[in-house]
Amino acid sequence: MNKQCELMRKIQRYDFALYDLMLYLDTHPNCQKALQLYDQYRKKRKNAVDAYVEEFGSIVALQSSTDKKWSWGEGPYPWEREAN
Repeated sequence: MNKQCELMRKIQRYDFALYDLMLYLDTHPNCQKALQLYDQYRKKRKNAVDAYVEEFGSIVALQSSTDKKWSWGEGPYPWEREAN
């Protein structure tokens, strides 16, 4: 598995964990352990996304830089098979 695919899968794992924790926190809003886990995974996801964007470009259009030109339209997009 190449580095790009590995980073994307890591982000997807963090997304899954965060979504699961959000569902749990909806019914247990005062659970300190779940709140701590949510914060840990949120930070890990941010680091993984930052690393992905730095090396391979934007995952979503909102991350695109407009310093020189609009680069979001340049493919392949992260969800396309060629990108992974």
